[in-house]
Amino acid sequence: MTRFGYGVDGTLARDVRRAGGAKAWFEQQLTRPSSFNDRDADAVRRWWPDLDRTPADLWQRQVQEVRGGWQVMEDYGRWLLVRRIRTRRPVLEKMTEFWEAMLHVPVSGDAQFTWRVDYGDTVRRHALGRFDQLLAATTTHPAMLIFLSAATSTKRSPNENLGRELLELHTLGTGSYDEDDVKASARILTGWHVDLWKTWKASYVEEDHWTGQVRVRGFEHDNREADGREVTRQYLRYLAHHPDTARHVCERLATKFVRDDPPQALVKRLAKVYLENDTAIVPVLRALVASKEFRASAGDKLRDPGEDVVATYRALGVEVRRPSRNDSGANAILWQASGLGLSPHAWPRPDGTPVTDDVWASPARALGSMSMHWSMAGGWWPSEGLRYRTPSAWVPKKPIRFADLVDEVSRDLLHRPASRRLVETACLATGCRAKEKIDREHGLYEWGFPRLLAAVLDSPDHLAC
Repeated sequence: MTRFGYGVDGTLARDVRRAGGAKAWFEQQLTRPSSFNDRDADAVRRWWPDLDRTPADLWQRQVQEVRGGWQVMEDYGRWLLVRRIRTRRPVLEKMTEFWEAMLHVPVSGDAQFTWRVDYGDTVRRHALGRFDQLLAATTTHPAMLIFLSAATSTKRSPNENLGRELLELHTLGTGSYDEDDVKASARILTGWHVDLWKTWKASYVEEDHWTGQVRVRGFEHDNREADGREVTRQYLRYLAHHPDTARHVCERLATKFVRDDPPQALVKRLAKVYLENDTAIVPVLRALVASKEFRASAGDKLRDPGEDVVATYRALGVEVRRPSRNDSGANAILWQASGLGLSPHAWPRPDGTPVTDDVWASPARALGSMSMHWSMAGGWWPSEGLRYRTPSAWVPKKPIRFADLVDEVSRDLLHRPASRRLVETACLATGCRAKEKIDREHGLYEWGFPRLLAAVLDSPDHLAC
């Protein structure tokens, strides 16, 4: 629930119980995500109407200085973060984020922003499907074509950017190809076009497609037709089903969802499942979660900046309302993620958002998280358009031992009992003794409660998953 979600809250806990336990819940998330009503998450999209404008409209609004592409992409990041707070389909959402990071198109970009929201929607539709279909949909998507310069690539001047990254980052992996493969890959992909600067429509231009014999690793094709779309289809299918791609995809999955140095025996088993199931993702995830390596890795992964922000909102039960002004919480949430190191899909390089902990495990990140937890524990910032719970949600009218109160708060925020370590930390943070009686006349209730909440949020029990 923590590894394939964005933090446990009351709604998620109820969903798991109703499903009959974590395993049954996970299977339902994989195979029948629509059985979880996600109306509240879906409704958020309307808060930022630019997300549903056409590419041509978005470009014209930027040219006319009505609203820049960077502002629209900020809205996209906000939408993703708030959606993750509200969703009851966290596995679908998590896998959408995973593929958007691996098949990466940065939200920063003065042209691909026009198609970037549609790109994310495309990934979401395939996130729990088959990788060969996902690869075909993303490689030929206008956002990817624009970002990696394939939208203007022609037989006279084939651009190698997409052909190279397709091999290195999206399929076979580093060291699994040579320069001749890159050149042939680029030639295969010529013909796919986007009308930049005018209509922004995607099309296939036959006169721009390079024809002639092509060979990439074990893939060979006469490539005689001016319409090379069928060659592209066969080529991408070949790459998706290649054993090197199976290893590359499964190693990234295991790095993200198991540990930074996944055992090669696990990667090999997952790759076998991937190939035996026609690149279907669900059987691979099922095998990953059933593995002994996954069970042994509990608490070993560090939440990245976006995951930390979302999990904090969920843990505190903060209600996010439609933004009515610039400093509304629904807008400020993006600044919080940026302050910790990265807002959604803003990684500038083609290799995508890292899935290893070492990128985020720095003193600056730790201090940033502590600052964010502290400001939210007190409900100080952000505050506009948000509703925080007050100490009365935890402190009963009748006196309660401080250690028991810490346990109650831990069960509420983290859905696990307080460890001895957490109780000791809470005592240090608040100045309270473990056996001290706490009621609504106590200073902890009157002014010190944010210290207790922050101590719980700063603990490894919250930051790790």
